[in-house]
Amino acid sequence: MEKTSGIRVHNDLISLAVLALLAEQPRHPYEMQRLLRERHNDFAVGKTRSFYDAVNRLVRHGLVEPGDTTREGKHPERTIYHLTDHGRLKFEGWLEYLLITPVTEFPAFMVALSFLGYFTPPEGARMLRARAETLEARAGGLADALEKLMGEGGLPRVVLLEQEHALALLRAELVWVRALVDDMEAGRLVWSWERNLAPDHAGRQVEKGSGET
Repeated sequence: MEKTSGIRVHNDLISLAVLALLAEQPRHPYEMQRLLRERHNDFAVGKTRSFYDAVNRLVRHGLVEPGDTTREGKHPERTIYHLTDHGRLKFEGWLEYLLITPVTEFPAFMVALSFLGYFTPPEGARMLRARAETLEARAGGLADALEKLMGEGGLPRVVLLEQEHALALLRAELVWVRALVDDMEAGRLVWSWERNLAPDHAGRQVEKGSGET
């Protein structure tokens, strides 16, 4: 499964969020955005234009359709949208696909790691130690926030799984980065092409015979 009625399965997660909320019950866009904030679905929060674009896109593809309009106080009229039968089938298939199938992604850190050898081992270790400090602080903050949301906030764990997963990833990356720094500082990580490099005037290493001046 690569596409869902013209929607890119891997990266149109705001559309997925709209479908999920409408699978619960018909809603207007303002209410959907409020629920996303309350449930701490950070990937979709603060993206009002993208959110309305997603709603319109889902309507065009026949997954969602507008219904009645409502007015609350002095607020403008708001259109209530609901999921079509076709939309429910597509939503369930899309969600199942994302839950079952690991997707190859390329976060910026993964890309940066592929070029780590540009720096000397001491430089790389210094930068990764700084990253580890940031990871530790973020993990601690997120752990505290989750505890408060489930305790004082009374939110059920099922609506906080996104944050729980994020915390697990932060902690796992922290362990890996620290182990990598240990390997670098102990000389267990070899700069495989180091023998073909020579220091330039800035102290970095450049390939011998590269013609740099």
